[in-house]
Amino acid sequence: MSAFEKPQIIAHIQKGLNYTVFDCKWVPCSAKFVTMGNFARGTGVIQLYEIQHGDLKLLREIEKAKPIKCGTFGATSLQQRYLATGDFAGNLHIWNLEAPEIPVYSVKGHKEIINTIDGVGGLGIGEGAPEIVTGSRDGTVKVWDPRQKDDPVANMEPVQGENRRDCWTVAFGNAYNQEERVVCAGYDNGDIKLFDLRSMSLRWETNIKNGVCSLEFDRKDISMNKLVATSLEGKFHVFDMRTQHPTKGFASVSEKAHKSTVWQVRHLPQNRELFLTAGGAGGLHLWK
Repeated sequence: MSAFEKPQIIAHIQKGLNYTVFDCKWVPCSAKFVTMGNFARGTGVIQLYEIQHGDLKLLREIEKAKPIKCGTFGATSLQQRYLATGDFAGNLHIWNLEAPEIPVYSVKGHKEIINTIDGVGGLGIGEGAPEIVTGSRDGTVKVWDPRQKDDPVANMEPVQGENRRDCWTVAFGNAYNQEERVVCAGYDNGDIKLFDLRSMSLRWETNIKNGVCSLEFDRKDISMNKLVATSLEGKFHVFDMRTQHPTKGFASVSEKAHKSTVWQVRHLPQNRELFLTAGGAGGLHLWK
């Protein structure tokens, strides 16, 4: 295949920022997106941008006391479009970006930094109640209902005496009816754990021998189909989640994608057969 026949990835807009960016998310149903990170002075920042005539316009910059590690719109309604964030101090906040001075929901969710967050049940994606899942360096994965204050609706933590591994990534899936829902979590030692929220049990676990940087189901709102896991050593694994073997678990295929860490995987919402991996050396790879 010649270089011209391949799909080209073309940079549409580029912009330098004066802080470290940890996460960015599209604002649902808009040409806006948010970036989250921390300033050199140690405070957190959320910026709201809009694409206008092929250029970026900064609509709002919000500075917060603690650096912000991750964010999601997955549990909000299309009317409200509230952003849920996890910060370095273990706080889960939900912000109304129109009036971001005080969070609309706030809980000290974890003892240490919240590395990762995901949402489901909002935006018309996935059946059932809106829920947020957070994963932290303290080794716990917690599921929150934003309508319920203070306590998580589920808390997945190591049993007494077990080592607490740093949780790097979480993802919701299987939310195809009111009852079914799973959370998948990836850890620094290569563990991947699949928690069934309906039966409140560990449904499956495996180890991919390298720290799991990113996990994503091809879609959250269908019966589990594919799960992609990316890792430190430049590899990613695609699991076929349709059939679970009683002893061997799920079939998978792995691919050495980048020469460095694969930090992220994202599926194209319009076509779940396409996904993008982001490598530590700055490379983007598009897969089918």
